[in-house]
Amino acid sequence: MIKLKHLEEKTISKEKLFAGKVIDLYLEDVELPNGKTSKREIVKHPGAVAVLALTEEDNIILVKQYRKALERTIVEIPAGKLEKGEKPEYTALRELEEETGYTAVSLEKITAFYTSPGFADELVHLYVAEQLTPLEEKRELDEDEFVEVMEVPLAEARKLMESRDIYDAKTAYAIQYLELREALQAKK
Repeated sequence: MIKLKHLEEKTISKEKLFAGKVIDLYLEDVELPNGKTSKREIVKHPGAVAVLALTEEDNIILVKQYRKALERTIVEIPAGKLEKGEKPEYTALRELEEETGYTAVSLEKITAFYTSPGFADELVHLYVAEQLTPLEEKRELDEDEFVEVMEVPLAEARKLMESRDIYDAKTAYAIQYLELREALQAKK
């Protein structure tokens, strides 16, 4: 990890402005590297997982979900918030089961990434799930969560990106990962 002391900002004071169900919001006074001061609005988030779920036919399991912040429905890979003390791989399997009705024999971490490091500390852990099997008894969604499951080949996912039905970073990242994986396998 790169650490450059001469670029760091020192926190002078911190005030919690909001404590929510998913996020907390802080206002921080910071000392900049040049000695001047500034304010930073920081969103604290417990982290999340996202799951690129692939069927035996290499179709992608996606969910349609209304996103209030966007005032529209978008198509996404299954995802959800880490619960306190929960390991990301457990959350990934739980979210896959809750949102899609499938479980996976194979669950492999691809990477983790920050969603908006300019103002938030949310870290998303991205997994690929394979060898899917339908659950005998579907797990319940969160009480305020409503999704519609769909299964599409990679070519259809690309079209959903072009039409902006897929319009979030985690899903676009997952699809691009799959495209790269397929291109590398084709070269072998």
